[in-house]
Amino acid sequence: MINLGMENSEVKEATLKYNYFTPDDYLEIDRTSSENKYELHEGYLVTMQGASVNHVRIATTLIAKIGHFLEGNYCEVFSGDLKIGILSKESIVYPDLSIICEPPLCHDKHKDVLLNPSVIIEVLSPSTEKYDRGNKFFYYRQLESLREYILVGSTGSYLYTARKQSTGQWLSEETTDTGAILNIETIGFTMPLSEVYHKVSF
Repeated sequence: MINLGMENSEVKEATLKYNYFTPDDYLEIDRTSSENKYELHEGYLVTMQGASVNHVRIATTLIAKIGHFLEGNYCEVFSGDLKIGILSKESIVYPDLSIICEPPLCHDKHKDVLLNPSVIIEVLSPSTEKYDRGNKFFYYRQLESLREYILVGSTGSYLYTARKQSTGQWLSEETTDTGAILNIETIGFTMPLSEVYHKVSF
C-alpha cells in the first residue's frame, strides 16, 4: 500500500520502485498528485499525455451537443475528468466522454470512479490510438453495462462505432467520410460528422 502522505516526487520514486499497484493504491496516488495525471493499466501506472487543440475542441463540442440533447432525459453525459473502473482487469482509466443511462454505480465514497457507463467515446490522438483501439477497448468490453464504444479521429476525418448485440457480440463500422453521421443508438442521438469537427482544422 502506498503512503497517503507521499509527496509528488515520492510518487515518481514509488512508480519506479514498485511493479504493481492495486486499484486502491492507484487511487491514493491519483487523488493526491497535482503534477501528473495517471491511468491504471492492469496494475501498472501510466502517465497521461496532454491533449492537442483539435482533441479538446472535438471533446468539448461533443459534450456540449450531447449534454443539450439530454436535458430533461434520465441519461447523463460526463467529461473526461470522471474515471471509469474496470476492476476485474485492475484498470482505471479516463475516457474523453462517458454516458450513463442508469443510477451511477461508483467504486467508493469519493464517487469519482464510475463502474457502469452505457456509452464511451474516445477522441483519438497519435500517441493513444493503438491503445484506444486495442487494450482499452478490451478493458471496456468487460463492463456489463457498456452498449456502445465510439472513436473519433483528431488528425483527420474518422469515425468508428462498435455496438454490443443481444448475443453479447460486438459489431463495428468505420468511415472517413466527412458526410457521415455520428449515431449514438443508446440515447437516440445523431450528429453530422462535419459538425463534430466544427472549428477543427487538419
